[in-house]
Amino acid sequence: MTSLNLPTGLHVLERGWLSSNNILFIGDEHTTLVDSGYCTHAAQTLALVEGLLPDRPLDVLVNTHLHSDHCGGNAALQKRYPALQTLIPPGLAPQVARWDPVALTYLPTGQLCPPFKFDQTLLPGTELRLGAALWQIHAAAGHDPHSVIFFEPGSKTLISADALWENGFGVVFPELEGIDAFDAVSSTLDLIERLSPRTVIPGHGRIFAYSTEVLNRSRQRLASFVKNPVRHAHHAAKVLLKFKLLETQRQSFAKFSQWAVATTYFELVREKFFPDIPANQWIEQLCSELIAAGAARREGAFILNA
Repeated sequence: MTSLNLPTGLHVLERGWLSSNNILFIGDEHTTLVDSGYCTHAAQTLALVEGLLPDRPLDVLVNTHLHSDHCGGNAALQKRYPALQTLIPPGLAPQVARWDPVALTYLPTGQLCPPFKFDQTLLPGTELRLGAALWQIHAAAGHDPHSVIFFEPGSKTLISADALWENGFGVVFPELEGIDAFDAVSSTLDLIERLSPRTVIPGHGRIFAYSTEVLNRSRQRLASFVKNPVRHAHHAAKVLLKFKLLETQRQSFAKFSQWAVATTYFELVREKFFPDIPANQWIEQLCSELIAAGAARREGAFILNA
């Protein structure tokens, strides 16, 4: 990764798709981790951090946004490092303070996230010291209305979270809830174009060199969703099912289907976008598509991650 001219002391821990990538900064004064992954991978997160910090504590934890795959390891890190300072975007700070797993979408999506605390909020328009450099904090609504991204102008490095991947961006969850957000995705892509980064560290996937082609792929994907919101909803439902499969790995199809039908978010999406399809039939159809695409497989009465 040296050819990408990353800032000194920055270490990217590329994770599998159940967990977000972790970005660890080792500075002279303090150490900082950006995003903590999913809770079922917390032991691995701790091992990775401890491996890079054998003689130092983790001082600061920062979350780009509060989806479970980005903050699910917060509680484990806070337990391991009692003096850890945790910074989150301000939008859902009251819900975290009183710990409302419904408003934080963990219960509605059927995902796990152990309760954690926070110490400060991240204010867009300000700067945050990460390692040896000051990073700009920018609001990046769209995938999540409260997400932030970080930009370091000296090296032109962008921590993009799920606002920009090498081949797209994260599911636009507000759209599934009946809130217009495709325009927010477009505005965030415009912001990234103005920043003109050299290197992008995404929330998922490998580090990549920014280019107009990367941005155009995201804009084309967005245009297809704007033209056909049902296509986006269909994609989102499969993403949520795949996420659960990544967590469970193997489960009886009957129980997996029962979980999906009983999960509030699936019913919300079905009623809004697919009201004419019975819930059980819809889930079976989505699972069949995952299997056909090689993202899942059936073994007798069981469905398995693939």
